[in-house]
Parts: sequence; C-alpha cells; structure tokens
Amino acid sequence: MPIGHFVKKRLPFLVVAILVAGWGVADERRAPRPQFKAGEGAGVFFDKLEDAFRSGPPDLAKMRAREKQAASQQMAASTDNGSGDSGGGGSWDKLITPASIEDEVKRIRLHYDTVVSTPASFNGGGYLEARLDLSVLATLFAVIADYSGEIRWKKDAPAARDLIARTAYNCKAGSTQVYNEAKLRKVDLEDLVSGGGISGRDAEAANDWSSIVDRSPLMEYLELLVEKLEDSVRDEKTYKDEGDSIKRNAELLSVVGEVLVQEGMDEADDEDYTGLSDAMTEQSTSVVKALGRDDYDAVRQGVAKIRQRCDSCHEQYR
Repeated sequence: MPIGHFVKKRLPFLVVAILVAGWGVADERRAPRPQFKAGEGAGVFFDKLEDAFRSGPPDLAKMRAREKQAASQQMAASTDNGSGDSGGGGSWDKLITPASIEDEVKRIRLHYDTVVSTPASFNGGGYLEARLDLSVLATLFAVIADYSGEIRWKKDAPAARDLIARTAYNCKAGSTQVYNEAKLRKVDLEDLVSGGGISGRDAEAANDWSSIVDRSPLMEYLELLVEKLEDSVRDEKTYKDEGDSIKRNAELLSVVGEVLVQEGMDEADDEDYTGLSDAMTEQSTSVVKALGRDDYDAVRQGVAKIRQRCDSCHEQYR
C-alpha cells in the first residue's frame, strides 16, 4: 500500500489514539476528589445560593431606584449646605457643579469662535459680543481657580483668567489691534479646551475682582440667564425636556449673584445692593433644590421671584 494512502486512511485514528492517551496521563496526574462525610460542611457552606443573601437575592430594578434616590438626596444636600455661604475663598462648589461650569465654558467658547471670524464683523459690532463672552469666561475661570473640589482646567485657570480679562477690557471698542488680540484668545481657548493648557503664562495667585470683570457685562449676562430660565419653565413639557439647562442656568445665576458682592466689585459695600444680590443667589439655589425634588410649581415660582429680584435691582442700580 502506498505510504500516502496509509497516512490518509489511518491519520484520524492516530489522532484520536494520541488524545485518549493524553487524557489518560492527565487523569493520572490529577489529585483525587476530596470526600466529605454527611453534614461535615454544615454551617460553612449554604445549601442554596439564595440563602447567601440576608434579604433575598438582589433586585436590579430596586438597586437602580435606590441609586437614583441617593443621587437626588446628595444634590439636595449640596445645595442646602451652600445656602447663605459666601462664594469667596473656595466655597463655589456649594453654588455650582463642575459639570455646569465646564458646559458653559464650552458653550461660550463655541459662540466666541463665530464672533472673531472676520475683522469686518468684529469691528462692526462683534467686539461687544466678544466683550460679553470674554467677561463671562474670565469670571468662570476665576471661580475655577478658587474651586475647592475637583474641576477641569484648575491648573490653567489663573493664567486663563488674567489673559481673558485683559482682552475683555480692551474689547470696549473695535479695531484691528483689538481684533488681533481677540484672535489670540481664540487660540488659547482652543488649546485649553483640547487639553493643551496655558499654564506657562504668568498669572496673579489670587482673584482681584476689580480687574477681572466689570459689572455691566455681568448684568447683561444675568439678564440672559433669567430669560433662558423663563423660557424653560413656560410649561411643564418644556420643563421636563430642559431640566439640565434649568439646573445649569440657575447655578450660574447664583454664581453671578455671589460675584457681584465680592470685594472690588462696584457697590459691593452698599448694604441694599448686596442684599438684593444675596437674595437672588438664595432664590437661585432654591430653584435647584426644587428641581432636585422635581417640583415644577416650585421651580416656576422660584424663577418668577428671581425676575422680581432682578427688576428691583435694575430700578435702583444701572
């Protein structure tokens, strides 16, 4: 018989024989199965898997419900602790979450990109929008610099604050020189948001609010936030759809109210003025609390009271 024909016909049988022999060797090398007497493992092992759980096996739906409830309670506790506290010196985390700050920085940065697109549009009035965007960004980076919790861009915040505040001040008028400076801030913001950072720049260690932001653009920003809140609570369906936006804008309002009474800001030593600002901050935090309870009526009423506080302030201070 040709050798090739033999291999073709006998190869499967040879493979099976080798495997069987291998299994036999493996069986010889294994330790013998332990033998236990009846009842020997009593009190050590459970008879059934269900017995291992004191209150029965876990229920995934109940676990998720408990997690959701715990998150709501944590948010409510955070806002409760922040009521009436000063935002200076590192307690901004009691007024606003890192997510709200980060989202607003990204939103404004995208809008700012459109404002500094061409010299003609910038000099024709875009510089006013640039001033507002940069003023708010300088404020937010000042808050980040003093934020006591973990938050993005904290290392770069002082440098970003000072650079952006300087350009915001120069954007009181449009010119080619100011436009070129504004374009540099666009590059800085792109680097910062993308993770490149600008920490190599010199910066003041502490916040000097008198050189960070003017009251006028902050009041303009405040009005925009109130209008957004009013739009978000005009009916219950919109309220349900825009819960995240309501929370962010209410927290930002509380921050603005706190910034307005910081040392160095206009009228910060006027008790009537600071009383109105503090009331707005307190009302804004109450909106966040009501949102955490999913209390639409309380949220809507809270926004209405914020509008009243703003109108009262505008009647006396411009």
